[in-house]
Amino acid sequence: MPVTPDPVGTKPLLRVLEGRREETPPVWMMRQAGRYLPEYRQIREKAGGFLDLCFNPELAAEVTLQPVRRFGFDAAILFSDILVMPLALGRKVEFLAGEGPKLEPMTDASALAGLRDRADPDVLAPVYETVRRVKAQLDDKTALIGFCGAPWTVATYMVAGEGTSDQAPARLFAYRDPENFKRIIDRLVQGSIEYLVGQLKAGADCVQIFDTWAGILPPEQFDRWCMEPTEKIVAGVRAQVPGAKIIGFPRGAGAMALPYVEITGVDAIGLDWAFPRSLAHDILQPRVPVQGNLDPLALLAGGDALDREVDDVLTLADRPLIFNLGHGILPATPIEHVERMLKRVRG
Repeated sequence: MPVTPDPVGTKPLLRVLEGRREETPPVWMMRQAGRYLPEYRQIREKAGGFLDLCFNPELAAEVTLQPVRRFGFDAAILFSDILVMPLALGRKVEFLAGEGPKLEPMTDASALAGLRDRADPDVLAPVYETVRRVKAQLDDKTALIGFCGAPWTVATYMVAGEGTSDQAPARLFAYRDPENFKRIIDRLVQGSIEYLVGQLKAGADCVQIFDTWAGILPPEQFDRWCMEPTEKIVAGVRAQVPGAKIIGFPRGAGAMALPYVEITGVDAIGLDWAFPRSLAHDILQPRVPVQGNLDPLALLAGGDALDREVDDVLTLADRPLIFNLGHGILPATPIEHVERMLKRVRG
């Protein structure tokens, strides 16, 4: 039976996703549950490995809620990782201290034999339980955001086996063997639809698709590996959850941001800090709400530089805006800088 998300009425973030302007734009931060918080670091030590924390509903719910309790953000975002999906598709994934994610590289088409056709529901079940637990503890004004990694970005890690500076291994695979690269993307599209629908049915109010590496693709490849898969995910999710609200974050999209909005059907677009705000205001906001795009380094710097950047982002607030960073908060960011940012946005 189809489900519909909670009514937008009391939640400012959902009102913006409906295309309404809020006098004070709703605020949340990418990676808001993270190492800059002492309470997060305590839980992280208790949990063991990073993936152990992601798959422990009790602890994952707690760290999801920590920044909302401390700062009163307008949204909680599920604590998890975009590389949950390769794990659910049968690939080995581990996080090594100080090194980041490590996967079995998929260097050629033969590796496809080890890839599941559908995501393993048993792998994803703890994530849905985390969503249910968080939802039960949020008030009626705070939205809950679920998420997945976009197929292109997730595929870059699956092919290389790790993050690289320019994700060249996946780009080469896509150029040399586009047919088999598409098979990887198609599995990720199907798995992502199932994953986002599962989060929405468990209680997420909306979802975000993180395409962290979209900006390294030239226009034709951007169309094929970023926009087309995202369009399929958006349509596939809404086929099962009519009216589902979906934010796209194609980091580094630049001039491709407008076609991304028009083709994918997302309800809002997240902008990285390099995207010109005048273009966002004049070209994107007449079509969709925008989310962003404070430079995380300005937040780290604090002081007058932070104030100036906050004020510049707020030039977008005469139209539907979700105030956010242009990427994730940096671990060294002082808590008082976050408090200063929030005071200025809400003042």
